[in-house]
Amino acid sequence: QVQLIESGGGLVQAGGSLSVSCAASGRTFSSLHMGWFRQAPGKEREFVAVISKTGGTIYYADSVRGRFTISRNNAKNTMYLQMNSLKPEDTAVYYCAADSQMGAWSVRVPRRTDFGSWGQGIQVTVSS
Repeated sequence: QVQLIESGGGLVQAGGSLSVSCAASGRTFSSLHMGWFRQAPGKEREFVAVISKTGGTIYYADSVRGRFTISRNNAKNTMYLQMNSLKPEDTAVYYCAADSQMGAWSVRVPRRTDFGSWGQGIQVTVSS
């Protein structure tokens, strides 16, 4: 079983930057495909970015492409999300997700159901 713990996050003004991290344990990190999702109040949890187990394949949601960067360090069992040019609409709880299987991300948007393990989430708030 995979345990995922997010850290970072917090409050930032619009236009600012913030970084969140996800530390994994319980399974060989380099065998896991990883992702970030977010959920704003009253909304469904939505895809933000995913990264393959080697880091060689990355996909972003249209809403964050060009502003957010997903990365991973397999030696440190950690995944990162660097968020730049933040907007108030980026305000949400950000969740880290992991799974040993990769979804058909080349032909469709990653889904919550592609991932079997989830972190507890961390709040990111962007003030206007």
